[in-house]
This record gives sequence, structure tokens and C-alpha cells, in this order.
Amino acid sequence: MKPIQGRTDILDGNGQDDPVEEVLTLARIISPQVDVALIARINIDTTDIFRGKFPGFRVSNPTYHNLRHTRLVALAVVRLFHGLWCDGRFFAADTLIQGFLSACFHDTGMLLTDEDSARTGARYTRGHEERSITFVRRYIQTSGLPQSYADNCAAIIRCTELNKGVDHLRPYPEEIRLAGHIVGSADILAQMADRYYLERLPLLFHEQKAGYSGSKYHTPVELMQSTADFYRTTISHRLNVLFSDVSPSMRSHFREHWQIDEDLYTEAILKNIGYLESVITRCKAEQECVKRCLRRVPPAYP
Repeated sequence: MKPIQGRTDILDGNGQDDPVEEVLTLARIISPQVDVALIARINIDTTDIFRGKFPGFRVSNPTYHNLRHTRLVALAVVRLFHGLWCDGRFFAADTLIQGFLSACFHDTGMLLTDEDSARTGARYTRGHEERSITFVRRYIQTSGLPQSYADNCAAIIRCTELNKGVDHLRPYPEEIRLAGHIVGSADILAQMADRYYLERLPLLFHEQKAGYSGSKYHTPVELMQSTADFYRTTISHRLNVLFSDVSPSMRSHFREHWQIDEDLYTEAILKNIGYLESVITRCKAEQECVKRCLRRVPPAYP
């Protein structure tokens, strides 16, 4: 068990830029035979990929779907695995590794390769999940990982696509289907519980605008105005219906590992959404007013 710390610090990875130590600690608890050296290597390689230091990739500097977001999603994935383990579910070591690997690669499709002529990976916003799958397949092959990981991770990553259901998981083993639910849930929980989530929404708007001309939002404020409804409809449906309601097990993780009998992710999301609604009510569509209400400065991340 860990001593109680500041709740936002816990969600941010305990004040660590790279929360891999908690990932490794939880992985050993969930599956004592897990290859923690492999998890650590995947984490290092992911960092190098985002920083343009891994063979085939160059510096991309994504603003919203960046390395910090990826690390927080990967941490939330392992926390959810642990919560489900606390609730009596057991996982093969391979399942845990494939869930972590999928989380690390789920947004790599928005990064640039050495062959790219694009100035920014935002060009690949629409459909970036399939590009991420291409990259994880290549990584699995060149890293000597089991070939079965390729199709499994592809299925798991597709669960992060917001307009996609889960029918594609039907042919897969139960643990892989559950891993898909976990990664899909963690992608939502980690980003929407982020203390900087509201301040980062304009970054998401600009990524979407650069990625495709068909975006229905003309200003960052328009995106913000739709976010609360988006959470209460689309996001709630994904968490509670499509993903078999695995997110409540996050409370079990915090109770057993942190001695906090609450789901800190859901608590933070509801605070973010509640504050966003109050800002929109107060400011209407006045962009300068919204800026004055959202004053946190997101950390600069490669």
C-alpha cells in the first residue's frame, strides 16, 4: 500500500514525468511472472518514438496527443488491470503486456516518420488508429515479440476509436476482449481526468482542424460547449455499456493500493465537466472570458 498523497498528484503519476515505476510495481502484483524488463523496454522505446529518437521516426511535437497523454493512459491501463485483479479477475502475463503495449502505441499514428513530408502529425488525426496499428505491428515484428501480439494489439487499439463499437472483438479470447475494454476506458479516463484537460481542449481543437477540413467546430469555444454533452452521452455510453462497465474497478485499485475508497478518475472528470459547464454558462461564446477562467498552464512535453 502507498501513503495517501495529493489526489491530483496521484492522477498525474505521483509527480513523476515517467510513472513507469508504479506500472512495474502493479504489474508484479497482478502477475508475478510478468516480464518487467520487457515492460520497461517498451516504455523506453515509446519515449524514444515520441522524441524522434527511435529508428524510422522523427520529431513530431504533438500538442494534445503527446507523450504525457500516452504515459497517463498507460498508467491508467495498468491501474484498471490491478483494480479488476483486486475484484477477483486474473490475467495472463501476456495479456497485461499486450494491454500496456497497445496503450503506448494507441496514438503513435499521429507521429511523423522519416519518410513523411507533413509538417505535423495532426494531418493524420482522422484515422490515426489504423496508422498506430501499422506502427505497433512493425514494432512487434522487429522486436521479436510473439506474432500473435500483432492482431491482438490491433483489436485493442481499435477500442480507442470513439466512433467504433466493439463487435470486432468477438473472435478474440475473453482476456483480449477485456484488455480492449480496459484500454478504451483508460484512454477516456486519463485524458478527461487530467487537471489540465480544460486548458488542453483548444489544443485538441487545433489538432482536429489541422487534421481534416470537415470538423464541425469553428472555434475552440464551440468544442468546449459540446464537451459536457459529449461526456454525458457518447462517453458515458462507451464506459458503461460498450466497455462492460470495467471502470468501476478503478475504485478497487485506489482502495487497495492508495487506501482511498474512491474512484479518483471519475471524481476528477465530474469536477472538470461541472466547472466547464459553469464557465460556458458564465461566458457564453466569449472566447476571452473563457480564457480568463481557464488559467492553468499545461506542462510542455515532447
